[in-house]
Amino acid sequence: MSDAERTFVMVKPDGVQRGLIGEIISRFEERGLKLVGAKFTQISEELAHEHYGEHEGKPFFDGLVEFITAGPVMAMVWEGQDATRQVRTMMGATDPAESAPGTIRGDFGLDLGRNVIHGSDHADEGANVREIDLFFDEDELQDYERIDETWLYE
Repeated sequence: MSDAERTFVMVKPDGVQRGLIGEIISRFEERGLKLVGAKFTQISEELAHEHYGEHEGKPFFDGLVEFITAGPVMAMVWEGQDATRQVRTMMGATDPAESAPGTIRGDFGLDLGRNVIHGSDHADEGANVREIDLFFDEDELQDYERIDETWLYE
């Protein structure tokens, strides 16, 4: 797939605790995205500070760090044409109250601070790459062709 893009996605501790990892992975697979990296991990405080660095100094920063380090997360890299935009659309608005039914946050989220999932922002490709690099070494990402790719793209 020549126009493939990779994007970072994380099921946050609330999504893990609620048993939503499988449902979320299924939704992305059913959409046609390809999972190229996955890691079930506990985020350290140091990694949380790096991940949320652009929010440091803001009133909600400490709460973000506390929450994301409170339990394990499922970090993933998905691949496909326009993958970041596809994922962002499927996730729904950051605030679950503003997310449409059928989106991940619209179906599973109730609270802005517990919105189940994180995905890289399409507006900043550099941030997407940075997030992938924070969580994965290059040798942890797989290059392979899915059998259905010829049916997904022209």
